[in-house]
Amino acid sequence: MSTQSAGLSRYGEEFKTFLSETWLGYVMVIPATLILAVIIGYPILRGIQLAFYEASLLNPEQMQYIGLENFLRLLEDTTFQGALWRTILLTGIVVSLQYLLGLGLALVLREKVPGVEIFRSLSMVTWVIPVIVMVIIFRFLVQNGFGPVNIILGNLGMETSYWFGQRGPAFILVIIMHVWRNVPFYAIALLAGMTAIPKEQYEAARLDGAGALQRFRYVTLPQISTVSMIMIILHVTFTFKNFDIVYLSTGGGPLGSTEVLATYVYKQAFEQYALGYGASIGVVMLIIMLVFTVVYVQYESAE
Repeated sequence: MSTQSAGLSRYGEEFKTFLSETWLGYVMVIPATLILAVIIGYPILRGIQLAFYEASLLNPEQMQYIGLENFLRLLEDTTFQGALWRTILLTGIVVSLQYLLGLGLALVLREKVPGVEIFRSLSMVTWVIPVIVMVIIFRFLVQNGFGPVNIILGNLGMETSYWFGQRGPAFILVIIMHVWRNVPFYAIALLAGMTAIPKEQYEAARLDGAGALQRFRYVTLPQISTVSMIMIILHVTFTFKNFDIVYLSTGGGPLGSTEVLATYVYKQAFEQYALGYGASIGVVMLIIMLVFTVVYVQYESAE
């Protein structure tokens, strides 16, 4: 009986502490939470609702409930299936390359060599410049006739072409632009994780006879696993739903060879005016991202 009384007394004290010390913090957070709920929550719920309706951008007030018909159409839509496959392929390749190259760059930036501080600053240039500027640079580089890449290839006696106008090279260039832009962000985040690792752990591993690769495998990688998980989840989400790089560089062409789900949603909703069908594609993207995030977090938590 005394134990129960002590437990109730302890909970009572904690509740009093909450009322007297932390309630103000919750009160201050509530307005921001409500604003975010409206700004983020309403569009998501509205998009999910539209997916079950036949709605046109030209007459948005005239909506007809059609149930799962939009989703059944997706099963027969070869353009959607191709865009889904390319989105998954693009995301897998891009995020893998970004992480590996970012990790390598972080290891280089961690070394205390002359000029490394300047190199750290310069390495962020590709991440901070606007996407449209990056696309213009890449389009100039591969222009046929006067683009530097084609000039070099021509001097070597190789075939020259406008690479954004060819199906295979266009998709490869989209991958390169994603990687070129985001590797520095990976590097800085992973470098921050590495600098937080206590030096004593490396010293202990060195005294135990661990070589450089073993210290990297058993000290560095486990210590940056949380940062790595966050970066991978964020960039899988960013890449999977990325619109601007593809749309500004190729518009989904040539012949749909770079069409991804984000550009296909845009074309269905704002070019074909099929709001309901476009919303159903968006719901599929949302489900895929939620499933990936849950599975990946559970996997990392079990490690």
